[in-house]
Amino acid sequence: MPTTPATTADTLAPSPAGDLAGRRRGAPGAAAPIMLELVDESGTTTGTAEKLSAHLPPGRLHRAFSVFLFDAAGRLLLQQRALGKYHSPGVWSNTCCGHPYPGESPFAAAARRTSEELGLSPSLLCEGGTVRYNHPDPASGLVEQEYNHLFVGLVQAEPRPNPDEVDGTAFVAASELADLHRERPFSAWFTTVLDAARPAVRELTGPSAGW
Repeated sequence: MPTTPATTADTLAPSPAGDLAGRRRGAPGAAAPIMLELVDESGTTTGTAEKLSAHLPPGRLHRAFSVFLFDAAGRLLLQQRALGKYHSPGVWSNTCCGHPYPGESPFAAAARRTSEELGLSPSLLCEGGTVRYNHPDPASGLVEQEYNHLFVGLVQAEPRPNPDEVDGTAFVAASELADLHRERPFSAWFTTVLDAARPAVRELTGPSAGW
């Protein structure tokens, strides 16, 4: 699988509880709406939409990404989303997920948000395919209509979570994941994106990791 050096870009401002729109930092005192790329069923960009509007029922199909990082033992790094997030607060999910800015490549967005949320720069990050899904979130009433770019990689450093984004982290072996999933709330999209990424995960971690 091809690899590309990680890059960084603008920083997203944390979305406090009740701030459903979410904002991007700009000049002091200024706030601009976060815009997402709308796409068609083939993943071709068709326009843009403000972040919240794209998630209001029935949802508008937009570009997203999901990252799965593993340590040297083949354990998956999970994160618990911060309680202050407007969407799916407090649930556990894959290492990092989010949306590219319009015109930003999914790879660059994945590397940027992994750094912003977890203080990590992957030692390896590879494309792992795409998956399209429609997942309503019962708690918030929002809808994930996403064309999701998947990335798998390796990490050698310990996470340094941003508390505005992440409440907790855990490295989990494949044999431990089912029990953890039964015990704790997970994001609505977690199983879908993990299953879609499994071929790339197995190629990365090898058969002994059990993914």
